[in-house]
Amino acid sequence: MRPFAQSGNLRLRLTLWYGTAFSILLLLHIGVATYVHYSQLINRAYHAEIQDLETTEGLVYQAPDGRITMNEEYFNNPEIRMHLDRHLEILSPDGKVLYQDQRLDGAGIDGPLLPHEGVGTYNERATRLSDGRRVLVISHFHYIHGQPMILRVAYDEAPLFANVVSFLGVLLLLAPITVLIAMWVVFTVASRALSPLSSMVRRAEKITAERLSERLPVHDPSDDLGHAARVFNGLLQRLEDSFSQLRRFTSDASHELRTPLASMRSIGEVSLQTSHSNEQYRDVIASMLEEVRRLTQLVDSLLAISRADSGQIALRLTSFSCIDLIQEVIAVVGILAEDKHQTIFVADGPQIILHADRGILRQAILNVVDNAIKYSPASTEIRIEVSVASDSIAEIAISDRGPGIPPEEQSQIFDRFYRIDSGRSRERGGTGLGLSIAKWAVEAHGGNIGVRAAEEGGSCFYIHLPLSV
Repeated sequence: MRPFAQSGNLRLRLTLWYGTAFSILLLLHIGVATYVHYSQLINRAYHAEIQDLETTEGLVYQAPDGRITMNEEYFNNPEIRMHLDRHLEILSPDGKVLYQDQRLDGAGIDGPLLPHEGVGTYNERATRLSDGRRVLVISHFHYIHGQPMILRVAYDEAPLFANVVSFLGVLLLLAPITVLIAMWVVFTVASRALSPLSSMVRRAEKITAERLSERLPVHDPSDDLGHAARVFNGLLQRLEDSFSQLRRFTSDASHELRTPLASMRSIGEVSLQTSHSNEQYRDVIASMLEEVRRLTQLVDSLLAISRADSGQIALRLTSFSCIDLIQEVIAVVGILAEDKHQTIFVADGPQIILHADRGILRQAILNVVDNAIKYSPASTEIRIEVSVASDSIAEIAISDRGPGIPPEEQSQIFDRFYRIDSGRSRERGGTGLGLSIAKWAVEAHGGNIGVRAAEEGGSCFYIHLPLSV
């Protein structure tokens, strides 16, 4: 139930966040829409006033007694689009009221005259009547029989406000319904969009150290959740490989440690069962010391690997000749080759200067050459060649005459404690860690190590090192 609750909370939070943001945006939209609607009504009102004013100019006339009057019956025609809340006021240039419609009841439209009011244009403005009513006023300068006068037309704003309030009320009434519909749509879409996440969470809860082979479902590799699932699956694959390697390493290390200990115990128990001469006791002690040597070598190798994995080994870079380093390695392991009547031949090659940690790189080459000596038959040749593989890569190739390595196992030969059954048994004194240490040493210098079939049989181990290192 927990993943459902968590995903449900996420859907609910997304819905609430979107609902809140949508509500704020909707209110802003309603405010802007109301303002635009009000502005349009004002503009249309002014436009209608100009038409009214032009019509009024044609209806105003001077009575025989000299008074200014207007044909009001024109506006009583129902087909005329004039508003009943229209107010009219006619002033002389000195501000004297010449005419007012009856609805004004003596209230002035806009007080004293403005400077150059209505001359050459239509003055538009919003103001209040003397009784407090808000009106939209437009005025224009006009002549009747050569007599100058100023006409003012005013529209009451109350109908406009009523229209705007009605428009705003409709929008606000529809707003909650719109928000609820939008939130329902968001919740539905979020539920469908997050359903793969719920499946991933349910599957992830089942993954333990014993079930690292489980993988998260990938519904759509092209979307973000699919990409996240593929990344987590890659992480699980690396964890599974690491756990498998750790289990195999622990098992192999335990077995390797158990073998010399069991041998020493067996030798000691057998020697104690009967009395022996001094010479026989010395042979027993020598056998036990040989097992101690193997045990010490294994512990040293394990310690080196542990320090390498933890990054505690710092490279001390120096410049030296690659051929000189190989000759130094041959001086160390040459006696092992002589015991088997083997010959180590170093082919002529270019003088290559390496910039690397001499001690660590020496150990890598020594392990590979020692491996070639162990698994090559007696009275054979081990060939070492130094060349430039490309403009920036130096190659050290070490070829033996051993049984060779099957292609399907060449990628595993550098794994820790890995052995090939044919010709690579513990009786030869190996621990299965030499090539693993060599691989780390080469890769620590930015190079790589591999194996291929030799031209004359056996195996050819090659070490590639960048010349720029």
